[in-house]
Amino acid sequence: MAAPALDQSFTALPYRSLGDAALARAQELGASRADFRFERVRYQTLGVRDGVLQGANDTEDLGFAVRVVHRGAWGFASGVVLTPEEAVRVTEAAVAVAQVAAGMTSSPVELADEPVHADVEWVSSYVVNPLEVPVRDKADLLIDWTHRLRAGAAVDHASAHLLQVQENKYYADLTGTRTTQQRVRLHPGFEAMGAGADAFDSMASIAPPVGRGWEYLDKGAGGPDGWDWDAEIEEVPELLAEKLKAPSVEAGTYDLVVHPSNLWLTIHESIGHATELDRALGYEANYAGTSFATPDLLGTLQYGSPVMNVTGDRTVEHGLATVGYDDEGVATQSWDIVRDGLLVGYQLDRAMGRMYPELNGGRSNGCAYADSPGHIPIQRMANVSLQPAPDGPSTEELIGRVERGLYVVGDKSWSIDMQRFNFQFTGQRFYKIADGELVGQVRDAAYQATTTEFWGSMEAVGGPETWVLGGAFNCGKAQPGQVASVSHGCPTALFRGVRILNTTDEAGH
Repeated sequence: MAAPALDQSFTALPYRSLGDAALARAQELGASRADFRFERVRYQTLGVRDGVLQGANDTEDLGFAVRVVHRGAWGFASGVVLTPEEAVRVTEAAVAVAQVAAGMTSSPVELADEPVHADVEWVSSYVVNPLEVPVRDKADLLIDWTHRLRAGAAVDHASAHLLQVQENKYYADLTGTRTTQQRVRLHPGFEAMGAGADAFDSMASIAPPVGRGWEYLDKGAGGPDGWDWDAEIEEVPELLAEKLKAPSVEAGTYDLVVHPSNLWLTIHESIGHATELDRALGYEANYAGTSFATPDLLGTLQYGSPVMNVTGDRTVEHGLATVGYDDEGVATQSWDIVRDGLLVGYQLDRAMGRMYPELNGGRSNGCAYADSPGHIPIQRMANVSLQPAPDGPSTEELIGRVERGLYVVGDKSWSIDMQRFNFQFTGQRFYKIADGELVGQVRDAAYQATTTEFWGSMEAVGGPETWVLGGAFNCGKAQPGQVASVSHGCPTALFRGVRILNTTDEAGH
């Protein structure tokens, strides 16, 4: 099957002439570095509740940005008028910002050198662009999902949603790099809600958001890459009914078997954010704080047990943070963050790569990203993933190793401190494990630990057949705030001796 092509409605836009005008003016004004970024990002969302379409929204963000280093300082400006004259004006504004900033810049900005990528293209891996599917067809699918969910006796209300993004970018800089890229991603989902005799609760799909196309929802549209939505829709009402009748968990210490649909979020919060180098350096503290995993601990911090191997990866197929080249013209890569339980790497952009030559050979690992033409690129999270054991056990085998424990499925709420160290996570479903067998759901559970304590308690990771690429559309960072999508792959994993709270009891404290 042929790979998707760049959208011709994007390639018809005048980004090359605007970029040439901007870079020529930056060079005339004495910029030592300059890059031009042109973006068109289209967002489409649909929401349904109880068989009724609540809303459909289609928006587009279109514009360009110029970033310069002048007199050792950053300058940045952006615009939306697509003429060479405006590109020149925006460039002059970016240089003027740098001239003001130079008087306040104590250390000159230096960027790691990178190979030139002359006029390259990259398109993400998908079969059918969801934005080319009629809105009516998508609405009908979501409406059908909610009708089928409400057929369950325990379901009082049901909702469904579909978020879709097509992101096109053109990047050019003074070294001669030129990249044109396109990526598609989508996040479908549903939730069933119901009330029991003494509880109200919900049960949602555990299908992850993906860098795929419409084939993820409709196998007939392009092959076997879809999720089994029919099976999950049939299962969820029964799971909700069981949960509403389940006993409240007894607080204490348990062994945990954690499914990827829950563990991805723990990875995101306690590893992904903690190993963003700007947080570890204290340069960034918005939304999620800084990090306990500071650079002086590199190579010595025992992050977890010897079975813990975590990679940063912006190349994995269908990853939400996967792209060919980042927003500084760097070819994306895969690298180790934790190896055999030891902290060995961070997520870097070009400035950080130059500052820390001992990391990645003094280069960026391709982690610069801006979510809009109106925002400056910042260091953003790669697809940070826990690797499976090549010949590791199945989920059933991991459960079979536990005498007294809980099996955790699906993410829900979470809390973590401002250094990514003390945390607690809930889940959609907690199953009691007794003598290696699942014996029904319990409610009101949360697991609590410190980052190193939790990952240090990991005794085993599952094999490749247990590995799932989960993730989120809504990772926030910086001020002004930016939002990025990111995936986290992981296998099912076994943790020993983890503290379990009863959330209902804790709420009264």
